[in-house]
Amino acid sequence: MKVVITDHGYEHINQERKIIEGFGAELAVHACKTEQDVIDCASNADAIICQFAPITRHVIEQLNSCKVIIRYAVGVDNIDVIAASEKGIPVCNVPDYGTEEVALHTVSLILSLVRKLPELQSACRAGKWTYKVAKPIHRLSGQTLGLVGFGRIPRMVARMVEGFNLNILVADPYVQANEIEQLGYTPTTLEELIAQSDIISLHVPLSKKTYHIIDYTMLIKAQKNPYLINTSRGGIVDEQALLRLLDTNILAGVALDVSEKEPIQLDNPLVTHERVMITPHSAWYSEESISALQKSVAEEAVRVLSGNNPLHPVNR
Repeated sequence: MKVVITDHGYEHINQERKIIEGFGAELAVHACKTEQDVIDCASNADAIICQFAPITRHVIEQLNSCKVIIRYAVGVDNIDVIAASEKGIPVCNVPDYGTEEVALHTVSLILSLVRKLPELQSACRAGKWTYKVAKPIHRLSGQTLGLVGFGRIPRMVARMVEGFNLNILVADPYVQANEIEQLGYTPTTLEELIAQSDIISLHVPLSKKTYHIIDYTMLIKAQKNPYLINTSRGGIVDEQALLRLLDTNILAGVALDVSEKEPIQLDNPLVTHERVMITPHSAWYSEESISALQKSVAEEAVRVLSGNNPLHPVNR
């Protein structure tokens, strides 16, 4: 049996090699960037592990013996899941390796925006020892946090901020209202959440349905000059809309860990906008989360090649 890692960005793949070769399978590691790269190295693989390589319909049609495709991530937007399903190939992710990290990063961005830490730090570095450069700052308690999506990460965000005395709205059409209410939060629609939130935090996967779900038409409904935080996927937000709404003060500020095109281009006006914070798609990162991720993908490959059902299929 052969396992192919099409691409990865880690310092080493020692855990994967130990687990996969310990099982008795061959492991081949590549740096695929194109469809043809993947076809050339993985057409006869029994299992494929990928990070950013394009696993498109064209690629999947060329797979001769693949029993599972696993991504080093929660999202699987570089994999044609429908094509894989049609061919009977389970597609798996690792949904829980960085939940705490992303939730904590989200809360950190919320606090940084609300307390205007970037403005205060810049002022200090420029020799301006005054709080007035950050006016107005409003007390956090009593404000409304809107969570768009209610999977593992936003649920942990909600638990982390419970001590801040926030009102929490949740918009997720796939979660029953009574489940949200039982946790002490308020279910609502996306439109109403945008209208009523002081802070909007995005936690949805990227798909054809969610591409640019947060656009000008949606955000113009905001009534409370909110902050917007995105630690999910860049493509769910129309970045041009963010610029328009920042410049007309519909949005008070924006924090992005993801962008539509990554790495974000330096000529993107969001990079230098004074009310925008940007981090380099790093919310998931800790040394512990990397270790958990690499271990999980290898274990999933071995699990399927052993004849067992995958633990985390996205196409059941």
